[in-house]
Amino acid sequence: MSKSKPPTPPSPDSLPFESALAQIEQIIERIESGEVGLEQSLAEYERGVTLINHCRSKLDSARQSVEDLTRKLAQADDGSASGTGGGGGAEADEPDDAESSEE
Repeated sequence: MSKSKPPTPPSPDSLPFESALAQIEQIIERIESGEVGLEQSLAEYERGVTLINHCRSKLDSARQSVEDLTRKLAQADDGSASGTGGGGGAEADEPDDAESSEE
């Protein structure tokens, strides 16, 4: 037991997005600076790929949440606009529609 292994990094699943991103940046710095040998560089690169996939997953999840919330907001706006009889929300949207069709 004289050889000690470096501690196993935490699973990306338990890392917040910002922590995973910081680890990716550190890995890039270590590899680019030549601080580590070939074998360690490959291990670091593999860890980086895992972290990048984790970050992409987090971003996809966040994007989906934003889209869902935006859809719910639009549905709520449609419901309140038709319920008031004034249609104030619909009138505000009309100029944007006209501008985008001209482009």
